[in-house]
This record gives sequence, structure tokens and C-alpha cells, in this order.
Amino acid sequence: MWKNKKISVIFPTFNEKHSIKAVIEDFQNSDYIDEIIIVNNNASLGTKEEVEKTSAKQVFESKQGYGYALRRGMDVATGDLIILSEPDGTFIGSDIIKLLVFSDEYDAVWGCRTDVRLIGAGANMAMHMRLGNYFVAKLLQLLFNTTRLSDVGCTFKLFNREVIEKIKPDFAIGGSHFGPELMTLTAIHGFEVIEIPVNYLKRVGISSVTGSLKKTFVLAIVMVLLILKQFIKYKILKWPTKQSY
Repeated sequence: MWKNKKISVIFPTFNEKHSIKAVIEDFQNSDYIDEIIIVNNNASLGTKEEVEKTSAKQVFESKQGYGYALRRGMDVATGDLIILSEPDGTFIGSDIIKLLVFSDEYDAVWGCRTDVRLIGAGANMAMHMRLGNYFVAKLLQLLFNTTRLSDVGCTFKLFNREVIEKIKPDFAIGGSHFGPELMTLTAIHGFEVIEIPVNYLKRVGISSVTGSLKKTFVLAIVMVLLILKQFIKYKILKWPTKQSY
């Protein structure tokens, strides 16, 4: 609970069997979280049992994809403030307070992993990753006239429930590039956002999305195309959002 607001944390999981229990316990120790929702997205064998050792609520999403998993979690979350994160050990529960403090003034608070002082040894944020995320974030910032952005790929984010309910009808992405869709729709609907630095540690296990340079490059191209598509659709062609109908 944060100033009488209920806090929900959503963790999508696919390949985090060896880290998920410790991450759930770490976030629970923050003392602010009212519910943790694990979205089992066809996760590796043994993940379900690891989650059952904790007090987290586990739901299942059969459509494969990061976006589908988060969308399922948003549908069942009951919090006034909804936090998205990863159960792979890259983020720490104590950073939640940073997001909560800024949630008093902003509709959404997004983490960024580009501050080298907060990047842990072995974390997957080499120079090409930082530059790529920075470039794509600046493209989004320029096209949608948002607040200062430096990391389009950070998955540690907080949203006021009003934001989620407003933008949810316009969701169209189910895959790994759901993050930029969240960001563009938040800007399109006119919500106030701030980006803050968070700790970023070495992942437990191998990522199925950014585990290689090739996969990272392909995802970056997909993100750029999504941002350009959203810009053309909503800014140039001026399609109405579904909440405008």
C-alpha cells in the first residue's frame, strides 16, 4: 500500500524457473506491495511449482508473447498502481520506492538502465545495447513530443490504473515489442510521464529475446518500425483511439 493506494506487481514468466522464487520474495520484502501476479506464459517445466512456494497469485496465458502475458496480468490486477517488471533477477524490489515517490506527481513512471553507475557486473547492457536503446528512445521522444527518454527497452515501469484502463482498448501487440506500444499509447493519450534510473543486474539464465547480438538487432528494428507506424497512424493520419469513439 502506498498512501492508501493498492499496489500490484506483474511478472510475466517464460524462462525464469531458477530466479522467480527469489525475485518474488525480494519484491515482497519492499513492504509496499499488496499483490504479486505471475503470468505463466507456457513457462519452462518447474516454474509453476516454484511460484506455488510463494504467496504470489499465478495465472496462465497460452498465447505466447511478452505482450500477451502482460495484457493478461493487467486484466486481473486489482491495484490502483500497477508495476510491471521481470522475474529474471535483473531488477531489485527496493527500487520500487523510487517509482512510488514519483507516482504522486506523474501518471506513469518508467525505469531506465542507461546510468552506468547502476549497471551491475555482467548485466546485458554493453555499449551497443545502451546506444541502441538510447537511439530508439530518442526517436520516440522526438516523434511523440514526450518527456526526456533514454531507454526504450526497460521493462520496469509503473502505471496509474487510469492509464492502463484508458490505453488498453488500443493494444494490438502481443510480442516482445509490446513495451514501445505501451509507451507510444501513453503519450498519444496525453498522460504525464517521467523516466528515472533503476538498478540493472546480471540476468539469471539466458534471455530468449536479447540473448544474442542478432536477436537484439532484430528487436530494435521491430521497435523502430512499431514507433514509426504509431506515429503515422495517430499523428499524421490522426486515427481516433478507441476511447474516442
